[in-house]
Amino acid sequence: MAYRRVLLKLSGEALAGEKKTGFDEATCLSVGKQVKQLIESGVEVAVVIGGGNFWRGRTSETIDRVKADQIGMLATVMNSIYVSDLFRYLGMQTRIFTPFTCGSMTELFSKDKALSDLHEGKVVFLAGGTGHPYFSTDTATALRAIELECDIVLMARAIDGVYDSDPKLNPAAKKFDTLPISEIIERKLGIIDLASAVLCMENKLPLLIFSLHMENGIVRAAMGESGGTVVTV
Repeated sequence: MAYRRVLLKLSGEALAGEKKTGFDEATCLSVGKQVKQLIESGVEVAVVIGGGNFWRGRTSETIDRVKADQIGMLATVMNSIYVSDLFRYLGMQTRIFTPFTCGSMTELFSKDKALSDLHEGKVVFLAGGTGHPYFSTDTATALRAIELECDIVLMARAIDGVYDSDPKLNPAAKKFDTLPISEIIERKLGIIDLASAVLCMENKLPLLIFSLHMENGIVRAAMGESGGTVVTV
């Protein structure tokens, strides 16, 4: 059974593919084709993209943390502009919202406008994080998903779920099919940051963590068939 409205969280690194920086067009087009399937089936889709393909937070003591976070916010705007335009190339309508003014490139976030766009079948991109330093795109993901009353957050990762240890280092690592979000908080598993996890727990927002590289993974996740890890609340 398909979800009615989802928030898709994409990592910037995943969109860069093997290059690890910038964009891998084939990967981004694959994402777009899957999202188009969802839109055509009646699922409403909002998107948050991280900025890690351009900027990985404070990389040096010579730069202030606030300024580093601001650079990261702008990286997410660049990613959203690029992916949004690819989606338009594929025949979708899109809108990019930010929590701060970016000239005519984006619109200031409004829950009412975003919901109206979703109802009209547009893909809504939520760029710029929360607009404040010290908050990650995970926090922005949880916040916007709650505001837009999404049924679930679909987190597309390089890994296919949550494990009890790093599967790259431990071949016997066990993957969880389901996992309470309280356990992620208590064990500090690092799947999402703690502030985001608490937001999701308090507002009963579930997550589904799955591999972006699985064939038709986004569509399968939105249909509840991903084979990833469902984080329950």
